[in-house]
This record gives sequence, structure tokens and C-alpha cells, in this order.
Amino acid sequence: MAREFTSVGVVGLGTMGAGIVEVFARNGIDVVAVEISAPALERGQATLTRSTDRAVAKGKLDPADRDALLDRVTFAVGLDALHAVDLVIEAVPEHLDLKQRIFAELDRVCKADAILATNTSSLSVTEISVATSRPNQVIGIHFFNPAPVMKLVEVIRTVVTSADVVADVEALCARLGKVDVTINDRAGFIANALLFGYLNHAVALFESNYASREDIDAAMKLGCGLPMGPLALMDLIGVDTAYEILDTMYRRGGRDRRHAPVPLIKQMVTAGLLGRKSGRGFYTYERPGSPVVVPDEATPVAQADAFSEGGRAIAKVGVVGSGTMATGIIEVFARAGYEVVSVTRGAEKSASICEAVKTSLNKGVVRGKLSEEDRDGALGRITWSATLDHLADVDLVVEAVVEELSVKKALFASLDEICKPGVVLATTTSSLPVIEMAMATQRPADVVGLHFFNPAPVMQLVEVVRTIRTAPETVATARAVCAALGKTSVVCGDRSGFVVNALLFPYLNDAVKMLEASYSTTDDIDHAMKLGCGYPMGPFELLDVVGLDVALAIQRELYLELREPGFAPAPLLEHLVTAGYLGRKTGRGFRDHTHR
Repeated sequence: MAREFTSVGVVGLGTMGAGIVEVFARNGIDVVAVEISAPALERGQATLTRSTDRAVAKGKLDPADRDALLDRVTFAVGLDALHAVDLVIEAVPEHLDLKQRIFAELDRVCKADAILATNTSSLSVTEISVATSRPNQVIGIHFFNPAPVMKLVEVIRTVVTSADVVADVEALCARLGKVDVTINDRAGFIANALLFGYLNHAVALFESNYASREDIDAAMKLGCGLPMGPLALMDLIGVDTAYEILDTMYRRGGRDRRHAPVPLIKQMVTAGLLGRKSGRGFYTYERPGSPVVVPDEATPVAQADAFSEGGRAIAKVGVVGSGTMATGIIEVFARAGYEVVSVTRGAEKSASICEAVKTSLNKGVVRGKLSEEDRDGALGRITWSATLDHLADVDLVVEAVVEELSVKKALFASLDEICKPGVVLATTTSSLPVIEMAMATQRPADVVGLHFFNPAPVMQLVEVVRTIRTAPETVATARAVCAALGKTSVVCGDRSGFVVNALLFPYLNDAVKMLEASYSTTDDIDHAMKLGCGYPMGPFELLDVVGLDVALAIQRELYLELREPGFAPAPLLEHLVTAGYLGRKTGRGFRDHTHR
């Protein structure tokens, strides 16, 4: 039988500590909430009151339940107040020497069988535990912010943590309505080890002026369905906190350059640009602590119409290709009122893609998202062809053929001969260098990447990829077309992976490496990212959907371009692809899909 915790102590009443107090008190457990001084205690009490009042205002907590919750909390200055509790959770700032001092004092104050826990997100639980005479009763209980809302708790056992202590804490998490993942003491645990490599990489893209902060954030929200963009999330976490976590993980985690803090992060900390809490970070906020972003000198001006930027009028569009992407792109342009010429490799392919477009438009009618008149109008605007010569009078060509550079270059050379001057030539490649296709033509200034996401009719994002030869008016035209399609465009340079894949696939690769090291399971890693970070899918779910072969190909491209050891494809990923375990499409990837 798991032990019954009747009273717990919480040390440190900042945002995290106050949230942990609320979690326990909401679940009927008496809490002794401790701070270092009376003013700090008052601030912590005010934080708890604001949070519970908000819950009442939103109808998520009954006023009587709020009053009962607050009655369960005893506020005190100094650790001596914790002499009778069954469990203490420490939630003070991330400094090892501070935590060790607190644990040495807790060891003296607390009763002999009390469990001592730390909410650290990156420091070594083992190093904290050795400050006590009871390291077997020390454990990590890592809540996620905001603690009352987030379902995940990482339970971190050291090599000497007693199995009974682990079992008791796991049972307590279940009583609190949380999902726990139990792991060993390693830098960053699961969620932070995967999250902060990605955040650091996003800052590197911003620091190098590869894309604007708004475009990086929009790309990850719209392209991956994430609740927040990485730079907005850095501001929420706190740039100083992010620096501490990255620095700790770099020093403790084998000095992986993925975790070496980008220089800009340290500069921002030194300059006091800490994010929301200071009123300025990657974005500027209404006031310190406010979530409301206000314009600053880096805010992009509203896009003027394309023609004032030298853009060209687009009325007729050619789409080359017969796969899923080409089908979706044809539908998107036809529904938006453009004349479309679809070119495939033969009459049979044309008939097949025509049926696919009709089926998709009919589904739109059935779901009430499209009238029969609009469907018929869209179909009436499409011309089906099997010859490139029919693209002689179009204003824009979108290429969506197979991801092979030789095939694409040959196609662009042909388009160069056939298309009239001034036509924008676009590729939907997701990983190949756009400049290679541009230089297969005599008009590289007119070539741009238009990377749609699958399924094109649904996904809001288009990455507009400019090469060093792309003319500004070509980019302006591409952005205006995206706006006319009802899409959000983000502009980036011609680097492997662009924004979304460059940030997404190294994160997925890191997850595979974590599994490969037997640190955790596919289920626990997926749970950690979905419940701890609000991701719509865990990394292994997503890899099985995308296809392990596709993920490996993209990761190889990134590694070849950047030559960064941390980007080398995980051997496990290569082995699974070699074995033919490619994900859902073959019935087996990281999970078995044959019996689902």
C-alpha cells in the first residue's frame, strides 16, 4: 500500500511554487507554504489568491471550494514550519548551491520519514540529494507551468532513491489527477532536453537574420500546430531561465552543441531583456508581467499591396505534378478564383488527379464548407493537360513533382524555354536547394520556393523561400498570391529545411536518440511532449505519420548542409528505415500499426 500524504510543504512561492500549493490544496491535502521573508510570503499569497479568483471567475471553481482550498494552506516564514509534514517540495530558483543549502536545512528540520523533493527542471537531483543524510528519500517531482493546468509530472529517481519512495510519489501523482513519467536523473529529463534544443535552434535562426521573429513563430504554430511559437515561448519561460537550463544541460549533458546557449540569449540576459516578466524580450509587452504584445521598432509594417512593391499581376497558374501535393495545390488555386492549368505525365495521370480534386471538392460540399455553385466554378477553372507547352501563357508555375534534384532541374530548364518572360517559377520542395533549380534557368531572379504543407487545402502556412538571386518583386508577388489564397506566408532564406523542417526534424531526431539510449519509452516521451509542452502529437506518433524514410532524408540534408554533429541522423532511425519499418504506411514504425 502506498503511504497516505496528509500534509505537504512547499518551499518557494514564485509562479511555480504557488501553482504547486494550489494543486495540493485543490485535492484536499493540507499545505504549509514557506518563503524566506514576509514580503516574499505576501507576494506568494497574492499569486495564489489571483489564480483561484481567476478560476472562480471562469466558472472552473466554486466560491465555497475556493474558500476551502485557501483554508487548507498555512503560510509561514522559515523552514522550521515544515517539522511535521510528510513531504516537502522545493521550488526555489535554479541554483545548485541554494538548493543544497535548503536541503541540508530540511534534513535537519523534517521528521525522519519525510520525503524531500525538488521541482528542478535541469539540475542534478543526485547532487541535491547528497546535501542530506537521507539521499534515498530524495526525489525529483517536476511539475510544468501552470501547475494547476498542466497534466504532466516528471518523477526523477536517482541511483539511490528508494523504490518505495518512487512508488509513493507515483501514487500521489495519480491522486492529484496528474500523468507521471518516471525517469532517471539526466540533464533536462525528457521534456526540457527535447524542448530547449529546439528553442535554442530557433533563437539561432533569428540571431542570423534568417527569418523574422513573427515568421519563425507563425511557421511553428501553423506548420506544426504548436500552441506557441518558440520565441514567444522563450519570453513566457523567461530568457534568463532558458539560459540557465541550456547552460546546465550543456555542462551536464555531454557538451552537446545543441544545448550550448546561442550568444544572443546571454546578451539579452545581460541587457535585462528577460521576456514577459521584464516587459521586453524577443517581443515588447504592454508592461512587465503582461502577456499583451505591443508594436516596437522590429514589428513589420502591414504588407502593402504587391504592386506597390513591384509585384506582378497573377491570373493564370500552372501546376506541374500528379501527387497529393499537386492535387491539393490545384484545388487551393481553383477555389481562390485562379485559372489553373494542371500538367501531368500522361492522360491517365490527368484523369486520376481530376477525380481526386472532384472528390475533395465534393467532400467540401457535403461538409457545408463549399456550395455546389462554388464547386462547379472551381472545376470549371481547371484545364487538364499532359504537355508542358500548355504553360506558355500562364503567369505563375508551381512545380510539385518528385523530390529528386535532377528531375526538378530538368523541368525548370524546360519551363525556361516554354514560359513567357516575367513568369514566376516556383518549387514546392521541402528540402532541396531552390538555387539549384533557379540556376537551371536563364531567369534565376524569377524563381522562388513556395512550400505548401500537406494537406494544402487545410494547412494555413506557406514558406516563401528566396534565393540569393530571387528578385524582391518575385517575393512580393509570391506573398500577394499567398494572401489571395487565404494563406499565411513566412519569408526565409534558401537553407536546408527552411524554417519548419529545420526546427522540427532535429527535435524528432533528438527524441530518437533519447529512446536509443534507453532513457525512456516511446509512450513516456510522447506523453511528456503532449502533456508537458502542449504538442498536438508526440515525436514518435509524428514520425510514424510523416514516414521514417522521409524524416531520415530531411535529417541527412540538414546534417550535410550544417555539418553539426548534433544533427547526425540517429542510428536507430537509419536501422528502422533499412529494415523497412517506415511508419503507418508500412504498418510498422516506432509502433506496430497492423492491429490498430
